[in-house]
Amino acid sequence: MRRYSRNMESRRRWVVLAAGVAGMTAGCAFLYGLPYLLPRLRADGLSLTEAAVLVACPTFGLLATLVLWGALADRYGERGVIALGLGGAGLVLLALLAAHGPVALGVGLVVAGAFAGSVNAASGRLILGWFGPAERGLAMGIRQMAQPLGVAVAAVAVPVLSDSGRNPALAFLAVSCLVTAVLIAVVVRDPARTAGASAGTNGNPYRTPVLWRLHGAGALLVFPQFAVATFGLVFLVDSEHWGAAQAGRLLAVGSFGGAAARLFAGWWSDRAGSRTGPMRILAAITAGVLAILAAGAAGAPDPAGAAEAARGGLAGLAVAALVAAAVVSVSTNGLSFTAVAEYAGPGWAGRALGIHNTGQNGVAAATAPVLGAVVTHAGYPVAFTAAACAAALAVVTVPTLRN
Repeated sequence: MRRYSRNMESRRRWVVLAAGVAGMTAGCAFLYGLPYLLPRLRADGLSLTEAAVLVACPTFGLLATLVLWGALADRYGERGVIALGLGGAGLVLLALLAAHGPVALGVGLVVAGAFAGSVNAASGRLILGWFGPAERGLAMGIRQMAQPLGVAVAAVAVPVLSDSGRNPALAFLAVSCLVTAVLIAVVVRDPARTAGASAGTNGNPYRTPVLWRLHGAGALLVFPQFAVATFGLVFLVDSEHWGAAQAGRLLAVGSFGGAAARLFAGWWSDRAGSRTGPMRILAAITAGVLAILAAGAAGAPDPAGAAEAARGGLAGLAVAALVAAAVVSVSTNGLSFTAVAEYAGPGWAGRALGIHNTGQNGVAAATAPVLGAVVTHAGYPVAFTAAACAAALAVVTVPTLRN
Protein backbone atom coordinates (compact mmCIF):
# COMPACT_ATOMS: atom_id res chain seq x y z
CA MET A 1 0.00 0.00 0.00
CA ARG A 2 2.85 2.34 0.84
CA ARG A 3 4.51 1.62 -2.53
CA TYR A 4 1.21 2.29 -4.33
CA SER A 5 0.93 5.62 -2.55
CA ARG A 6 4.47 6.57 -3.57
CA ASN A 7 3.75 5.62 -7.20
CA MET A 8 0.60 7.73 -7.18
CA GLU A 9 2.53 10.70 -5.78
CA SER A 10 5.23 10.24 -8.44
CA ARG A 11 2.63 10.27 -11.21
CA ARG A 12 0.76 13.19 -9.70
CA ARG A 13 3.78 15.49 -9.74
CA TRP A 14 4.05 15.07 -13.52
CA VAL A 15 0.33 15.71 -13.92
CA VAL A 16 0.71 18.85 -11.79
CA LEU A 17 3.67 19.90 -13.94
CA ALA A 18 1.71 19.33 -17.16
CA ALA A 19 -1.21 21.41 -15.89
CA GLY A 20 1.18 24.13 -14.78
CA VAL A 21 2.81 24.18 -18.21
CA ALA A 22 -0.61 24.51 -19.86
CA GLY A 23 -1.50 27.45 -17.64
CA MET A 24 1.88 29.07 -18.15
CA THR A 25 1.58 28.63 -21.93
CA ALA A 26 -1.80 30.36 -22.01
CA GLY A 27 -0.57 33.18 -19.80
CA CYS A 28 2.59 33.67 -21.85
CA ALA A 29 0.70 33.64 -25.14
CA PHE A 30 -1.09 36.73 -23.83
CA LEU A 31 1.73 38.40 -21.90
CA TYR A 32 4.47 37.90 -24.49
CA GLY A 33 2.55 37.20 -27.69
CA LEU A 34 1.00 40.65 -28.15
CA PRO A 35 3.94 41.86 -30.31
CA TYR A 36 2.33 39.79 -33.06
CA LEU A 37 -0.48 42.35 -32.99
CA LEU A 38 1.98 45.08 -34.02
CA PRO A 39 1.17 44.91 -37.77
CA ARG A 40 -2.57 45.21 -37.01
CA LEU A 41 -2.05 48.10 -34.57
CA ARG A 42 0.10 49.92 -37.12
CA ALA A 43 -2.50 49.29 -39.81
CA ASP A 44 -5.03 50.87 -37.43
CA GLY A 45 -2.98 54.09 -37.49
CA LEU A 46 -0.52 53.82 -34.59
CA SER A 47 3.19 54.53 -34.99
CA LEU A 48 5.70 51.79 -34.18
CA THR A 49 6.61 53.48 -30.89
CA GLU A 50 2.94 53.93 -29.89
CA ALA A 51 2.07 50.35 -30.79
CA ALA A 52 5.14 49.07 -28.92
CA VAL A 53 4.00 50.88 -25.76
CA LEU A 54 0.56 49.30 -26.12
CA VAL A 55 1.85 45.73 -26.44
CA ALA A 56 4.07 46.34 -23.39
CA CYS A 57 1.04 47.29 -21.24
CA PRO A 58 0.46 43.75 -19.87
CA THR A 59 4.00 43.76 -18.56
CA PHE A 60 3.37 46.99 -16.65
CA GLY A 61 0.47 45.29 -14.88
CA LEU A 62 2.61 42.23 -14.27
CA LEU A 63 5.28 44.35 -12.58
CA ALA A 64 2.81 45.78 -10.09
CA THR A 65 1.63 42.42 -8.76
CA LEU A 66 4.38 39.80 -9.07
CA VAL A 67 5.74 40.12 -5.54
CA LEU A 68 2.19 40.20 -4.16
CA TRP A 69 1.27 37.00 -6.02
CA GLY A 70 4.47 35.38 -4.76
CA ALA A 71 3.70 36.32 -1.15
CA LEU A 72 0.15 34.97 -1.53
CA ALA A 73 1.53 31.69 -2.90
CA ASP A 74 3.95 31.43 0.05
CA ARG A 75 1.07 31.93 2.47
CA TYR A 76 -1.93 30.22 0.85
CA GLY A 77 -0.56 27.84 -1.78
CA GLU A 78 -0.19 27.83 -5.53
CA ARG A 79 -3.38 26.33 -6.97
CA GLY A 80 -5.82 29.03 -5.91
CA VAL A 81 -3.41 31.83 -6.78
CA ILE A 82 -2.78 30.58 -10.33
CA ALA A 83 -6.44 29.77 -11.05
CA LEU A 84 -7.62 33.15 -9.74
CA GLY A 85 -5.07 35.05 -11.80
CA LEU A 86 -5.66 33.23 -15.09
CA GLY A 87 -9.42 33.44 -14.66
CA GLY A 88 -9.25 37.17 -13.97
CA ALA A 89 -7.01 37.77 -16.98
CA GLY A 90 -9.40 35.86 -19.24
CA LEU A 91 -12.43 37.84 -18.06
CA VAL A 92 -10.67 41.19 -18.53
CA LEU A 93 -9.58 40.21 -22.05
CA LEU A 94 -13.18 39.33 -22.89
CA ALA A 95 -14.27 42.74 -21.63
CA LEU A 96 -11.69 44.38 -23.93
CA LEU A 97 -13.62 43.16 -26.96
CA ALA A 98 -15.87 46.17 -26.34
CA ALA A 99 -13.00 48.64 -25.75
CA HIS A 100 -12.69 51.69 -28.01
CA GLY A 101 -9.47 53.62 -28.52
CA PRO A 102 -5.87 52.90 -27.50
CA VAL A 103 -6.21 54.38 -23.99
CA ALA A 104 -9.05 52.06 -22.96
CA LEU A 105 -7.27 49.12 -24.57
CA GLY A 106 -4.01 49.96 -22.80
CA VAL A 107 -5.65 50.28 -19.37
CA GLY A 108 -7.43 46.96 -19.84
CA LEU A 109 -4.22 45.24 -20.91
CA VAL A 110 -2.48 46.55 -17.78
CA VAL A 111 -5.23 45.06 -15.59
CA ALA A 112 -5.20 41.74 -17.46
CA GLY A 113 -1.41 41.61 -17.11
CA ALA A 114 -1.73 42.20 -13.36
CA PHE A 115 -3.96 39.14 -13.08
CA ALA A 116 -1.79 37.00 -15.36
CA GLY A 117 1.24 37.65 -13.16
CA SER A 118 -0.01 34.94 -10.79
CA VAL A 119 1.14 32.11 -13.01
CA ASN A 120 4.64 33.58 -13.35
CA ALA A 121 5.08 34.06 -9.61
CA ALA A 122 3.51 30.86 -8.30
CA SER A 123 4.08 28.08 -10.85
CA GLY A 124 7.83 27.96 -10.23
CA ARG A 125 7.14 27.36 -6.56
CA LEU A 126 5.24 24.19 -7.50
CA ILE A 127 8.45 22.79 -9.00
CA LEU A 128 10.39 23.44 -5.80
CA GLY A 129 7.80 21.55 -3.76
CA TRP A 130 7.09 18.59 -6.04
CA PHE A 131 10.59 17.80 -7.40
CA GLY A 132 13.89 17.02 -5.70
CA PRO A 133 17.24 18.66 -6.60
CA ALA A 134 18.28 15.86 -9.00
CA GLU A 135 15.21 16.47 -11.20
CA ARG A 136 14.46 20.09 -10.49
CA GLY A 137 16.46 21.52 -13.39
CA LEU A 138 14.67 19.30 -15.91
CA ALA A 139 11.28 20.00 -14.34
CA MET A 140 11.88 23.75 -14.34
CA GLY A 141 13.12 23.49 -17.93
CA ILE A 142 9.83 21.83 -18.87
CA ARG A 143 7.93 24.55 -17.01
CA GLN A 144 9.97 27.27 -18.72
CA MET A 145 9.22 25.72 -22.12
CA ALA A 146 5.81 27.29 -21.66
CA GLN A 147 7.00 30.78 -22.47
CA PRO A 148 8.42 30.05 -25.95
CA LEU A 149 5.53 27.66 -26.57
CA GLY A 150 3.10 30.44 -25.69
CA VAL A 151 4.97 32.80 -27.99
CA ALA A 152 4.91 30.16 -30.73
CA VAL A 153 1.15 29.75 -30.36
CA ALA A 154 0.76 33.52 -30.58
CA ALA A 155 3.13 33.71 -33.56
CA VAL A 156 0.98 31.27 -35.52
CA ALA A 157 -2.49 32.34 -34.35
CA VAL A 158 -2.43 36.08 -33.66
CA PRO A 159 -1.32 37.39 -37.10
CA VAL A 160 -3.97 35.24 -38.81
CA LEU A 161 -6.74 36.02 -36.34
CA SER A 162 -5.97 39.75 -36.37
CA ASP A 163 -6.03 40.02 -40.16
CA SER A 164 -9.49 41.59 -40.06
CA GLY A 165 -9.22 43.21 -36.62
CA ARG A 166 -7.79 42.75 -33.15
CA ASN A 167 -10.87 41.25 -31.44
CA PRO A 168 -10.60 37.65 -32.74
CA ALA A 169 -7.03 37.48 -31.44
CA LEU A 170 -8.02 38.90 -28.04
CA ALA A 171 -10.92 36.44 -27.80
CA PHE A 172 -8.57 33.53 -28.51
CA LEU A 173 -6.19 34.65 -25.75
CA ALA A 174 -9.10 35.16 -23.32
CA VAL A 175 -10.56 31.69 -23.86
CA SER A 176 -7.11 30.11 -23.49
CA CYS A 177 -6.67 31.75 -20.07
CA LEU A 178 -10.16 30.77 -18.88
CA VAL A 179 -9.86 27.13 -19.95
CA THR A 180 -6.49 26.67 -18.27
CA ALA A 181 -7.73 28.39 -15.10
CA VAL A 182 -10.36 25.67 -14.78
CA LEU A 183 -7.73 23.00 -15.52
CA ILE A 184 -5.46 24.32 -12.76
CA ALA A 185 -8.31 24.42 -10.24
CA VAL A 186 -9.29 20.82 -10.99
CA VAL A 187 -5.92 19.11 -11.48
CA VAL A 188 -3.27 20.88 -9.41
CA ARG A 189 -2.63 20.01 -5.78
CA ASP A 190 -0.32 22.10 -3.64
CA PRO A 191 2.82 20.30 -2.41
CA ALA A 192 3.33 19.52 1.25
CA ARG A 193 4.83 22.48 3.06
CA THR A 194 7.78 20.37 4.21
CA ALA A 195 8.76 19.36 0.66
CA GLY A 196 11.60 20.87 -1.35
CA ALA A 197 14.53 21.35 0.98
CA SER A 198 16.45 24.55 0.59
CA ALA A 199 19.78 24.55 -1.16
CA GLY A 200 20.52 28.02 0.10
CA THR A 201 20.75 29.89 3.37
CA ASN A 202 18.72 29.77 6.58
CA GLY A 203 16.57 32.80 7.34
CA ASN A 204 16.54 35.78 4.99
CA PRO A 205 18.45 34.76 1.82
CA TYR A 206 18.96 38.41 0.84
CA ARG A 207 21.66 38.85 3.48
CA THR A 208 24.21 37.88 0.81
CA PRO A 209 24.57 39.30 -2.74
CA VAL A 210 23.94 35.94 -4.43
CA LEU A 211 20.23 36.45 -5.13
CA TRP A 212 20.79 40.04 -6.25
CA ARG A 213 23.38 38.84 -8.78
CA LEU A 214 20.99 36.16 -10.01
CA HIS A 215 18.22 38.76 -10.34
CA GLY A 216 20.57 41.11 -12.20
CA ALA A 217 21.84 38.47 -14.61
CA GLY A 218 18.31 37.24 -15.29
CA ALA A 219 17.12 40.78 -16.03
CA LEU A 220 20.04 41.45 -18.38
CA LEU A 221 19.31 38.26 -20.32
CA VAL A 222 15.68 39.26 -20.80
CA PHE A 223 16.75 42.26 -22.88
CA PRO A 224 18.06 40.25 -25.88
CA GLN A 225 15.19 37.79 -25.50
CA PHE A 226 12.56 40.50 -25.85
CA ALA A 227 14.52 42.40 -28.47
CA VAL A 228 14.13 39.35 -30.71
CA ALA A 229 10.60 38.44 -29.60
CA THR A 230 9.26 41.99 -30.02
CA PHE A 231 11.09 43.15 -33.14
CA GLY A 232 11.91 39.93 -34.99
CA LEU A 233 8.60 39.99 -36.84
CA VAL A 234 8.62 43.68 -37.75
CA PHE A 235 12.28 43.35 -38.76
CA LEU A 236 11.28 40.75 -41.35
CA VAL A 237 8.22 42.75 -42.43
CA ASP A 238 10.09 46.07 -42.71
CA SER A 239 13.33 44.80 -44.19
CA GLU A 240 12.19 41.84 -46.29
CA HIS A 241 8.60 42.88 -46.97
CA TRP A 242 7.40 39.52 -45.70
CA GLY A 243 3.77 39.08 -44.79
CA ALA A 244 3.08 39.04 -41.06
CA ALA A 245 1.77 35.46 -41.16
CA GLN A 246 4.83 34.23 -43.05
CA ALA A 247 7.21 35.95 -40.64
CA GLY A 248 5.21 34.60 -37.70
CA ARG A 249 5.62 31.04 -38.95
CA LEU A 250 9.39 31.47 -39.20
CA LEU A 251 9.60 32.86 -35.68
CA ALA A 252 7.35 30.07 -34.42
CA VAL A 253 10.08 27.66 -35.53
CA GLY A 254 12.52 29.63 -33.39
CA SER A 255 10.09 29.58 -30.46
CA PHE A 256 9.73 25.80 -30.59
CA GLY A 257 13.50 25.59 -30.76
CA GLY A 258 13.66 27.86 -27.71
CA ALA A 259 11.36 25.51 -25.82
CA ALA A 260 13.69 22.61 -26.61
CA ALA A 261 16.68 24.73 -25.58
CA ARG A 262 15.15 25.38 -22.16
CA LEU A 263 14.52 21.68 -21.69
CA PHE A 264 18.10 20.86 -22.66
CA ALA A 265 19.49 23.57 -20.38
CA GLY A 266 17.58 22.16 -17.40
CA TRP A 267 18.77 18.61 -18.12
CA TRP A 268 22.34 19.89 -18.55
CA SER A 269 22.25 21.71 -15.20
CA ASP A 270 21.07 18.54 -13.40
CA ARG A 271 23.97 16.58 -14.89
CA ALA A 272 26.52 19.34 -14.31
CA GLY A 273 25.47 19.86 -10.69
CA SER A 274 25.23 23.61 -11.32
CA ARG A 275 22.59 26.00 -12.63
CA THR A 276 24.92 28.96 -13.02
CA GLY A 277 27.73 27.30 -15.01
CA PRO A 278 25.50 26.43 -18.00
CA MET A 279 23.75 29.78 -17.59
CA ARG A 280 27.03 31.65 -18.03
CA ILE A 281 27.97 29.66 -21.15
CA LEU A 282 24.57 30.17 -22.76
CA ALA A 283 24.72 33.90 -22.02
CA ALA A 284 28.03 34.09 -23.89
CA ILE A 285 26.55 32.22 -26.87
CA THR A 286 23.57 34.61 -26.85
CA ALA A 287 25.90 37.61 -27.00
CA GLY A 288 27.74 36.12 -29.99
CA VAL A 289 24.57 35.29 -31.92
CA LEU A 290 23.13 38.78 -31.35
CA ALA A 291 26.38 40.32 -32.59
CA ILE A 292 26.07 38.27 -35.79
CA LEU A 293 22.44 39.35 -36.16
CA ALA A 294 23.45 42.99 -35.77
CA ALA A 295 26.08 42.57 -38.49
CA GLY A 296 23.55 40.95 -40.81
CA ALA A 297 20.95 43.62 -40.08
CA ALA A 298 23.43 46.30 -41.13
CA GLY A 299 22.99 45.11 -44.72
CA ALA A 300 19.18 45.23 -44.58
CA PRO A 301 17.13 48.28 -45.62
CA ASP A 302 16.43 50.83 -42.89
CA PRO A 303 12.76 50.82 -41.83
CA ALA A 304 12.48 54.49 -42.74
CA GLY A 305 13.25 53.57 -46.34
CA ALA A 306 11.43 50.27 -46.40
CA ALA A 307 8.63 51.57 -48.63
CA GLU A 308 11.12 52.47 -51.36
CA ALA A 309 13.37 49.44 -50.94
CA ALA A 310 13.20 46.83 -53.66
CA ARG A 311 11.96 43.43 -52.54
CA GLY A 312 15.09 41.37 -52.03
CA GLY A 313 16.26 38.72 -49.68
CA LEU A 314 17.80 39.49 -46.34
CA ALA A 315 21.30 38.15 -46.12
CA GLY A 316 21.09 34.48 -45.21
CA LEU A 317 23.32 35.32 -42.28
CA ALA A 318 20.73 37.67 -40.78
CA VAL A 319 17.84 35.22 -41.17
CA ALA A 320 19.82 32.33 -39.69
CA ALA A 321 21.04 34.51 -36.83
CA LEU A 322 17.50 35.73 -36.13
CA VAL A 323 16.20 32.17 -35.78
CA ALA A 324 19.24 31.15 -33.72
CA ALA A 325 18.73 34.17 -31.46
CA ALA A 326 15.08 33.22 -30.96
CA VAL A 327 16.31 29.80 -29.76
CA VAL A 328 19.31 30.60 -27.58
CA SER A 329 18.14 33.90 -26.07
CA VAL A 330 15.38 32.13 -24.11
CA SER A 331 17.47 29.17 -22.95
CA THR A 332 18.65 30.60 -19.62
CA ASN A 333 15.32 31.48 -18.00
CA GLY A 334 14.73 28.12 -16.36
CA LEU A 335 18.26 28.06 -14.98
CA SER A 336 17.95 31.44 -13.29
CA PHE A 337 14.51 30.59 -11.89
CA THR A 338 15.71 27.27 -10.50
CA ALA A 339 18.81 28.83 -8.95
CA VAL A 340 16.71 31.55 -7.28
CA ALA A 341 14.12 29.08 -5.93
CA GLU A 342 16.76 26.68 -4.60
CA TYR A 343 18.84 29.37 -2.95
CA ALA A 344 15.82 31.08 -1.39
CA GLY A 345 14.27 27.86 -0.07
CA PRO A 346 10.56 27.00 0.35
CA GLY A 347 9.83 29.74 2.87
CA TRP A 348 11.09 32.50 0.58
CA ALA A 349 10.71 31.00 -2.90
CA GLY A 350 7.44 32.73 -3.80
CA ARG A 351 8.70 36.18 -2.83
CA ALA A 352 12.15 35.62 -4.35
CA LEU A 353 10.64 34.44 -7.63
CA GLY A 354 8.27 37.41 -7.53
CA ILE A 355 11.23 39.78 -7.18
CA HIS A 356 13.09 37.90 -9.92
CA ASN A 357 10.06 38.14 -12.20
CA THR A 358 9.65 41.82 -11.40
CA GLY A 359 13.20 42.60 -12.49
CA GLN A 360 12.89 40.53 -15.64
CA ASN A 361 9.54 41.95 -16.62
CA GLY A 362 10.65 45.48 -15.81
CA VAL A 363 13.32 45.07 -18.45
CA ALA A 364 10.80 43.40 -20.75
CA ALA A 365 8.39 46.32 -20.38
CA ALA A 366 11.13 48.83 -21.16
CA THR A 367 12.51 46.86 -24.11
CA ALA A 368 9.59 47.43 -26.48
CA PRO A 369 9.27 51.25 -26.22
CA VAL A 370 13.02 51.88 -25.83
CA LEU A 371 14.07 49.72 -28.75
CA GLY A 372 11.09 50.97 -30.76
CA ALA A 373 12.57 54.46 -30.50
CA VAL A 374 16.08 53.13 -31.22
CA VAL A 375 14.91 51.31 -34.34
CA THR A 376 13.02 54.38 -35.54
CA HIS A 377 15.97 56.76 -35.13
CA ALA A 378 19.06 54.53 -35.46
CA GLY A 379 17.95 51.30 -37.14
CA TYR A 380 17.93 47.61 -36.31
CA PRO A 381 21.72 47.09 -36.20
CA VAL A 382 22.09 49.45 -33.23
CA ALA A 383 19.15 47.82 -31.43
CA PHE A 384 20.55 44.30 -31.84
CA THR A 385 24.04 45.47 -30.83
CA ALA A 386 22.61 46.82 -27.57
CA ALA A 387 20.98 43.43 -26.95
CA ALA A 388 24.32 41.69 -27.53
CA CYS A 389 26.01 43.98 -25.01
CA ALA A 390 23.38 43.17 -22.36
CA ALA A 391 24.01 39.44 -22.78
CA ALA A 392 27.77 39.99 -22.54
CA LEU A 393 27.34 41.91 -19.29
CA ALA A 394 25.25 39.05 -17.89
CA VAL A 395 28.19 36.67 -18.39
CA VAL A 396 30.19 38.46 -15.67
CA THR A 397 27.16 39.02 -13.42
CA VAL A 398 26.17 35.36 -12.96
CA PRO A 399 27.45 34.07 -9.56
CA THR A 400 29.18 30.72 -9.17
CA LEU A 401 26.98 28.18 -7.33
CA ARG A 402 26.81 24.42 -6.99
CA ASN A 403 23.46 22.63 -6.66
